[in-house]
Amino acid sequence: MLKWAIWVLLLGNVGYFLWTQGHLDAVGLSPRVGNEPERLQAQIRPEVLRLLNGPQGAEPASSPLAPATPSSLASENPAPSPSPGEAPQTAVAAPDTACWQVGGFTAGQADGLRAALALLGWPRNAWEVNEVRSTGRWVVYMGRFDSEQMARKKTELRDINVDFREVSIPALGPGLALGTFSSEAAAEQGMQDLTRKGVRTARVAQERPESVSYSLRLPAVTAAQRSAVESMGGPLAGKVLQRCD
Repeated sequence: MLKWAIWVLLLGNVGYFLWTQGHLDAVGLSPRVGNEPERLQAQIRPEVLRLLNGPQGAEPASSPLAPATPSSLASENPAPSPSPGEAPQTAVAAPDTACWQVGGFTAGQADGLRAALALLGWPRNAWEVNEVRSTGRWVVYMGRFDSEQMARKKTELRDINVDFREVSIPALGPGLALGTFSSEAAAEQGMQDLTRKGVRTARVAQERPESVSYSLRLPAVTAAQRSAVESMGGPLAGKVLQRCD
C-alpha cells in the first residue's frame, strides 16, 4: 500500500512539472500566465485612478465677483453730455400783473368804454364793465342855515349830546344831518329818537336818490396793458384807474 502511495505522489509531481513547463499545451492543459499585455488589458481605466493620500495639485482659486455698485455702473454707463450746439433752457418768468378799476360811468359812457376796449383785441375776460346800483340815502335834516345860524345850532346840539355833520342838499341848501339812513322808514324812526332828546325842528330828507352807474375792472393786467387803457382818453371820461380793494 505504501508503495502505491509513493508512486502516486511521484506521478503527481511529474505531471505538475510537465504542466508548469508547458509540455501539456498540446492536450489543452496550459497554465494561465500573467504576462504584461494581458495584465494591462485586465486593468480598468488606470489613467483615472488617484491615490487618496497622494499629493494633490493646487488649483488656483477663482476670485469672487464683486457686486456692482452705483459708482461702477455710472463709470460703465456715463451720462451723455450735452452737445456743444445745445444751450441750457431757462424758464421765462411771467410778467407781473395787477388788478385795476374805475367807476362812476353813466350808461352811455359804459357803451363807449366797451367799444374802445374791444378795439384793443384783448380776450373777453381781460376786462369787465359792471353795473353798480347805489341805494338811496336818507337823513334827519335841520336847515336851511346861514353861517350864524349854523354856529348857534351846533352849540345847541352839543349841549344835548347829539352828533351831526354839515350837508348841502341841492333842493334844501346848507344844513346839518343828525343821522344817515338807507331807507326813509329808518330815517323816520331816527327822527323820533332825536325828538325824545329835545330836537324840535328836524325833518326827514333824501340826501341822495337811488342810482345806477357802471364801473370798469381789469382783473389782471400788466403795466403795458394798463398804459394802453389810460391812453384811450375820451372813453375814460377823465377818470383815473385805481388799484382794486
